[in-house]
Amino acid sequence: MSTEAKPFLKWAGGKGQLLLQLDELLAHELNQKEFTYLEPFVGGGAMLFHMLQKFPNICKVVINDINSYLITAYRAIKNHPDELIDNLSKLEREYYQLSSVEERKNYYLNARKIFNEYKLDDIERTKYLIFLNRTCFNGLYRVNAKGKFNVPFGSYTHPTICNSEVILADSKLLNGKDIIILNGDYERTLDYISDGLNFFYFDPPYRPLNATSSFNSYAKEEFNDDEQVRLRNFCTEISKMPNVKWMLSNSDCSAKNPQDTFFEDLYADYHIQRVHASRAINANPSKRGKLTELLIRNYE
Repeated sequence: MSTEAKPFLKWAGGKGQLLLQLDELLAHELNQKEFTYLEPFVGGGAMLFHMLQKFPNICKVVINDINSYLITAYRAIKNHPDELIDNLSKLEREYYQLSSVEERKNYYLNARKIFNEYKLDDIERTKYLIFLNRTCFNGLYRVNAKGKFNVPFGSYTHPTICNSEVILADSKLLNGKDIIILNGDYERTLDYISDGLNFFYFDPPYRPLNATSSFNSYAKEEFNDDEQVRLRNFCTEISKMPNVKWMLSNSDCSAKNPQDTFFEDLYADYHIQRVHASRAINANPSKRGKLTELLIRNYE
């Protein structure tokens, strides 16, 4: 049995456990004709890999993210999976040979320094990105104001660092379609809308539920309320096109504070539903667990 393609990184806000609910609310037209799939905030890629495996009638894919190291990783996995596996396996063996927590922590901190301060080629960059993601505290990807990865060491006894089967499955899937991989602002995807049916899935940095829950630090650029409004304006622009359907995920702020109807007001012209998610990535264990998220669509 072949390994199913799935995210090669743990990613805060990843959609793995929401896929069934998202699936039920996809546009019906996607089953009926060829279409272009566009994901302007690709993140860990759970939705991307799901869509690619579910819809053989996808004719073109456009993915984008502002995080340049993440996009480098997608390109490395697509174009050089065997070389990446060789490099990552070597790192994994070295790490496993270290017996004490202190030795492993020092190895991790050195890898983090190399990742942040050295000029690396795409394979090296991706090797260290995956290593840090698998061995850091709680699988977070977080950067400081200078764009430096700053997550502390996570003392796991035997983390899976090189999952060669997943890397190969992901590479095969990424090579099976006409796929365009972009790095930059999400509005660039506008240039890639095709004449036929297009389906966008937006998974932007979520609006924080309160002042302490903010986790927007995938990139040094802040995604504040003005950015949320700009994204709504982009959605309004593409909604004017007869061949564009879109779905967008974000936090359910009014569930936390009934007075905070930011998204209900912002997307009043569209269909808003709540879906149940469980969030495992939070530094405070008491803030992990079940909560609702918003799913917004420009179609019935």
